Amino acid sequence: MSSHPSPAVVVDPDRGMHTREVALRPAGPGEVEIEVRAAGVCHSDLHIVNGDWPTDRPLVLGHEAAGVVTGTGAGVTGLEPGDHVVLSWFAPCRRCRKCAAGRAWLCTETRAVENTLPDGTTPFTDADGDPVWPYLGLGAFTGRLTVPESAAVKVPRELPFEVGALLGCSITTGIGAVTNTAEVRPGESAVVIGTGGVGLSVVMGLALVGADPIIAVDLSPERREAALRFGATHVLDGAVTDVAAWCRRELGGVDHAFEAIGSPRVIETLPAMLTSGGAAVLVGMAPTGATGAFDLFDLADQGKRILGCNYGSSVGQIDIPKLARLYLAGRLPLDDLIGATRPLSEVEAAFADLEAGSGLRTILRP
Repeated sequence: MSSHPSPAVVVDPDRGMHTREVALRPAGPGEVEIEVRAAGVCHSDLHIVNGDWPTDRPLVLGHEAAGVVTGTGAGVTGLEPGDHVVLSWFAPCRRCRKCAAGRAWLCTETRAVENTLPDGTTPFTDADGDPVWPYLGLGAFTGRLTVPESAAVKVPRELPFEVGALLGCSITTGIGAVTNTAEVRPGESAVVIGTGGVGLSVVMGLALVGADPIIAVDLSPERREAALRFGATHVLDGAVTDVAAWCRRELGGVDHAFEAIGSPRVIETLPAMLTSGGAAVLVGMAPTGATGAFDLFDLADQGKRILGCNYGSSVGQIDIPKLARLYLAGRLPLDDLIGATRPLSEVEAAFADLEAGSGLRTILRP
């Protein structure tokens, strides 16, 4: 039996973004039911709203969230009602070769990117009984949702829901890019291009591991100021400074160059920022089908690397609790990433906050 309908923020190919009532079916085998307490507003949601990533079906938006378990289906052993959880949008199958090798971010069997639950269904229906699908397998811009057990990560009760929501995507991606993908060591140099929510998380991760110097590049003075607060040692305006020339002149090239925008034009400039043996890390998601050109002789001759980074090369069940503990220990200033907190009814204003680009995250509360 479905729950009472509750408002949800939906993007429909015909109607665009709007709020409609959706009902939720209970948790089935291997699933948990969650009461959403906080949801972050991310560029991946904006890409759906503005049509960058087209959808052929109505989707409940929202993919970084935190809440409380209210029910469990048959076979669920790791969670029980009352547990506080962070929702991880990339729900791994835990059975494929990549998962078995401890590389859950490369899971080959997940259905999350198809905007369904693992069995290909949706837990949501609208007033007419028609299916409404969960964006990235979650659909968190509503009051309640049902997800596979692998998408709900138990965290300490002291963790604020607003911080937990951001651990579901942007923070785990940014810090994981540093600690997992690039494996930055203390004293290594790094440049970060783009200091939105993910870029600031990269800066935070670099400060956490003791990288030095940490150069943050952004067009926005406000974002550059924020980067200094989160641990950058230098900030550059990409509109007036040739970043690659600066890195070579001042440092002989950096050990690591992180791109957190997803701009093919910017990505092409990364190898020229690197010292020999350095790594360029692609954290921002470029448009599908985008290509780039590099000096291939330089890459080979100088032993430079280009690293793709999906979800911070993170295993949600391991990395999210680890980051929660670091926050609670005072090692990560995650509160400072949170800008406005708004009710779900102000979702349009929340997207306007995102497009304004302060680098801070808006949190929606159902």
